[in-house]
Amino acid sequence: MHDIKSIGIIHSPHHSIEDMPIQPKGASEVEGYILVDEKYSSGLQDIDGFSHIYILYSFHEAKRTELMVTPFMDNQKRGVFSTRSPLRPNHIGISVVRLKSVEGNKVVVEGIDILDGTPLLDIKPYITQFDAVKESTSGWLQVSDDEICKKRSDNRFGIKS
Repeated sequence: MHDIKSIGIIHSPHHSIEDMPIQPKGASEVEGYILVDEKYSSGLQDIDGFSHIYILYSFHEAKRTELMVTPFMDNQKRGVFSTRSPLRPNHIGISVVRLKSVEGNKVVVEGIDILDGTPLLDIKPYITQFDAVKESTSGWLQVSDDEICKKRSDNRFGIKS
């Protein structure tokens, strides 16, 4: 297995875990930026033609793993792989954000729901023809878009201990 290493740093106005949006939908107008390490900046060529990108990152503040968690939008324990909890075995997160601009090694995005200073693992383009799933279900999640937009994080995952 290959070692996964950071290729840059994600910057956002979110400096504390508490009261952060729990998904990009709740941060739709929040702007942030990614500084890709200079040695990887040529890999950003041609990405500016995409409206959205996936960013994969390390939940760097998560210090433990739990296989059963109570997600933000529920009050029942669920298997971690059926949630977006940071307490997963590999502490890897993923968000789809709107790409605003690319300026050298700086990628400006909107819809950022990520803690400032988070290590970037990868960037991939969102491609509607590949990624949009018209007929899908959301398992246990039974909430409205409005509820998702308004929900903010709390300290339920206690990730710094």
